[in-house]
Amino acid sequence: MKRILAVALLSLVLSAPVGAAGITGQYVEARTCDIWTGPCFANAETNFAGKHAVMGWKIDKGSLDNVALDGLGVVAVVAASNTLGQVQTGAAESILIVDKKASPSQREALIKLAKAQGGELLGKVIKVEVADVKLDRCPCKNDGCAVLEAAGAKLETRCIGKHDTICGNESAYYPPLVKGVQAKPAVASEHSYKGKGIAETWKEHGRRAAYVGTFTVR
Repeated sequence: MKRILAVALLSLVLSAPVGAAGITGQYVEARTCDIWTGPCFANAETNFAGKHAVMGWKIDKGSLDNVALDGLGVVAVVAASNTLGQVQTGAAESILIVDKKASPSQREALIKLAKAQGGELLGKVIKVEVADVKLDRCPCKNDGCAVLEAAGAKLETRCIGKHDTICGNESAYYPPLVKGVQAKPAVASEHSYKGKGIAETWKEHGRRAAYVGTFTVR
């Protein structure tokens, strides 16, 4: 009996996935609806806007399954059935854009990381592209400026200012699409996707639709 238990335990250890080793990095996202807004504006946009998003991760340091990911990036383009942040009536479709600097094993790890971070939103990946992934943050402390470019996805952000207030009751109405990130709302000076693979493309300017910050996977 002891031998059987020992063999079973060894089998479990060998088959268990190797977790992430302290991954830290930059995170940005934007959607096709305001996320820093008041309830009246958000309710007016429900299921008319906000069904699409771009999400980007750039790893500063860390590894997944013993594969180092320092300096690499991955981007997700999401097309949902309903406004993101609301109850979904169908599965979302997504495209992943993986850093072309990554080796085959690193690409697999980046895909796994993005899927783990994105959860159900990235449960149905219909296409994986390999391309340059650029994600840069302004070095200023607490600044909302970031630039993301990857294949057909583009996002540029800036800080929210007093002139961005409309109703006076704004807040971070929709939380980030990824749990556990440290991010602040920002204005998407440009948010666009002109690639292929999902039914719609878009190009927006000046929407209070972005989050800029950091993520950690322990």
